[in-house]
Amino acid sequence: MLRENNAGVTLAKGFKASGIKAGIKKSGKDDLAIIYSEVPATVAGVFTQNLVAAAPVWVSKAVAQNGVGQAIVANAGCANACTGEIGFANAKKMAELTAKELKVKAEEVFVASTGVIGVNLPMDKVESGIKKAATALDDNGSIAAGKAIMTTDTYPKACSFTFEIGGKKVNIGGIAKGSGMIHPNMATMLCFVTTDVAISHDLLQQALAKVVTTSFNMVSVDGDTSTNDMVLVMANGMAENVMITAEDADYDAFLAALNTVCTELAKLVARDGEGATKFLEVNVKGAESFEDAKKIAMSIAKSPLVKTACFGQDPNWGRIICAAGYAGAKMVPEKTVVSLGDIVVYDQGLGAEFDEDALRDVMAEHDITINLDLHLGEETATVWTCDFSYEYVKINGEYHT
Repeated sequence: MLRENNAGVTLAKGFKASGIKAGIKKSGKDDLAIIYSEVPATVAGVFTQNLVAAAPVWVSKAVAQNGVGQAIVANAGCANACTGEIGFANAKKMAELTAKELKVKAEEVFVASTGVIGVNLPMDKVESGIKKAATALDDNGSIAAGKAIMTTDTYPKACSFTFEIGGKKVNIGGIAKGSGMIHPNMATMLCFVTTDVAISHDLLQQALAKVVTTSFNMVSVDGDTSTNDMVLVMANGMAENVMITAEDADYDAFLAALNTVCTELAKLVARDGEGATKFLEVNVKGAESFEDAKKIAMSIAKSPLVKTACFGQDPNWGRIICAAGYAGAKMVPEKTVVSLGDIVVYDQGLGAEFDEDALRDVMAEHDITINLDLHLGEETATVWTCDFSYEYVKINGEYHT
């Protein structure tokens, strides 16, 4: 059984973290974080599928492929994307500087960046910031690290849990940032997960790829996939469980815990969408395939008309069924039922009769659930998103300047 707490990436044995002000952000807020394992850890990663990937993505991919890592260094305020050879050299330099301060190998340091695209990192500030962050590493540094990776986020995102594997207490926790430019195949999102479980590299990578499919890749704020996204996991084995090397009961327990962490963080990203006033959950069931269910749920979640209707508390079910119809998945209007909360608004090809006052109350809530039953099969999918508000336009209109 999972027991929740708020220790984030420093709950697991042997992990420390820090977050400091390096002067990268114009605002002067915290902007550089380090997460460190006292011993080398098995690692895995999933990265943006945007072909315009930032320099730190390529550096971190190499670490994930090697399968061993001991630290993560991340900055906010500058994405180090579209910066050519200088950007790649700077990303490698961040790993080298961090390795020197922590006395670890540079090839075992993940690098992550987020912020404005097309700007070179101020490496003098980065270098002094890494030294400061290394000195500030703390057993309770997760909150500080979470704050230091934020961009337009309004709050740091973290969760952590304790569970058992083979009679041993195991800990897992994560932090994430993400608010805008969020869409499946990763997004403007960084997520770092730490655990003291002992597990092989192949199974850790397999588990991460599996849970991302139903967590982070089921979130959409605005339909944009960014250049810097990554989800990283470090598992240092200090729980001293028998090494997980096969898909057995221990693996299933770990997979469930990792899925819980990633799903909770994914929901927090959707809740903190830029300018959001509503959190929307879109559930599709009765599909012939998961792919069809996801296509329809995502089509609804991405629809600007659905999102603005939710902002205006307008129960415009016509926009919902329309988005389902053009999703490119199999659906039969005469079999489909749509409900907002528990109230059916569209029933097998026709608008349903409903209590308008009750529906008005549903739309006034912060959390709104949109449900579709296709009545075609057994597969389901859930996507999380938010509304589009006036503030979203303001935030993105002013972001670069």
